[in-house]
Amino acid sequence: MNGQIAQAWGLLPGYLAGHVILSASALVLGLAVGLPLALLAARSPRVRWPVLALASLVQTIPSLALLALFYPVLLALSALALKLTGHGFPALGFLPSLLALALYALLPILRNGVTGLTGLDPAVVEAADGVGMTRTQRLFQVEIPLAAPVMMAGVRTAAVWVIGGATLSTAVGWSSLGDYIFSGLQTENWVLVLFGCAASAALALIVDQLLALIETGLARRSRWRLIGGAAGLVAGAILALAPRFAPAVGGPAYVIGAKNFSEQYILADLIEARLHDAGARTSLRSDLGSAIAFRALAANDLDVYVDYSGTLWTNVLGHSDTPPRAELLARVGRELKARYGVEVLGSLGFENAYALAMQRDRAASLGVRTLADLTGRAGSLTLGSDLEFLSRPEWRAIQRAYGLDFKAERRFQPTFMYGALKDGEADVISAFSSDGRIVADHLITLTDPKGAAPAYDAVILISPRRVGDERLKAALRPLIGAIPVDRMRAANLSVDRDRDKRTPAEAAAVLGAEIGGR
Repeated sequence: MNGQIAQAWGLLPGYLAGHVILSASALVLGLAVGLPLALLAARSPRVRWPVLALASLVQTIPSLALLALFYPVLLALSALALKLTGHGFPALGFLPSLLALALYALLPILRNGVTGLTGLDPAVVEAADGVGMTRTQRLFQVEIPLAAPVMMAGVRTAAVWVIGGATLSTAVGWSSLGDYIFSGLQTENWVLVLFGCAASAALALIVDQLLALIETGLARRSRWRLIGGAAGLVAGAILALAPRFAPAVGGPAYVIGAKNFSEQYILADLIEARLHDAGARTSLRSDLGSAIAFRALAANDLDVYVDYSGTLWTNVLGHSDTPPRAELLARVGRELKARYGVEVLGSLGFENAYALAMQRDRAASLGVRTLADLTGRAGSLTLGSDLEFLSRPEWRAIQRAYGLDFKAERRFQPTFMYGALKDGEADVISAFSSDGRIVADHLITLTDPKGAAPAYDAVILISPRRVGDERLKAALRPLIGAIPVDRMRAANLSVDRDRDKRTPAEAAAVLGAEIGGR
């Protein structure tokens, strides 16, 4: 427990700095757009309804979906800018998070701004006109000062929403306090989950109270409250952002990507350790979805990450056939280079395939050992999957090959998927063949006699801009063919559920020591 708490504190400066940069930028952008719109909407009823309706509509879109949707849009715009001007821009991480969170900040800013300005006593407005004030003088000397407390209440609400929503930016490659929550859920490290929630809540409360001080300063015409609240925000921001301004040593950093499960965290940390040994700087972008990870690599927003040949074959290259393992791997390498300029450095030496799994005693009682055996039983069983599996081409191929039609299909975060199988909420799950929990939980993986699913060799991918980088390749080549599946399973289990629980970095260090410098 003490080690986990120390780990959490050690990660705090970097995560907090990223969270503050994103939240502050989104709030400022929301204010820059929202306040002028609020003034316009307060003046014109014709503008008011569509503006408020649009801002309300944004709130109905799940925040994670909005964050994810901005990435492909920005990626397309970056490609267009590159074509027209010769210069693109990073589409992963900060920019999609900034735009999505700024949109979420608009509704309270707009609604409170309009309410404050339209709710003024008409007699006050008439008095301002009576003393000969122009519309601009009346706005800045009478209306805005009187409406300011109500408008600040909207800013406070927007700030709390943005700080809470910023935890989801982890999913599109921006480091924030959400990294604690995403990685903690996946690795069953509840200390990290609680730490991330507590840190985010504390940040929101502190910012809210400082903004409340400014709000009461405006209401009471108290200069000291205004100065105190503003000074507190500025001082806190400087303190939180200090780690970002530390001088960088060692040249440009290699950006390492990772998807959102334990094996990916371990392999990303292993790659990072190899690059550090070579004297290189690195940065990690974890908890990415499969599609986002590859698009980011192809667009040079990532430099290197580990993917799986079957995923690349079906999801990226769009194939539906299942050639032999060696042929598939060779064709993936050729086609990725030809289509995207991405290089497959090589296979790490193990396969992590999707495999439907059941509890051993349950499968034995039903007489199920293969997917073909499952065909006649599926109608009375519940399938539990991870968040991606049911929408992937591999699942559709398995359904077509075996005619599987389950009584119910439920999606789980991978950690809870195994718990659902144990508790009887699912009868079959979409497990991963290199997951140590298969052995630990006494599960059986159902064989695929028709070969409906492709092979899933773990491979290192290099971005187009790094294909000629021999320093990067030399550091990573010793990993090629060096990791057998039993070692990967042991490393995964040590992070997911071992009695002496390790962090992904610790598991990567052990794995690196086992395979040596070959």
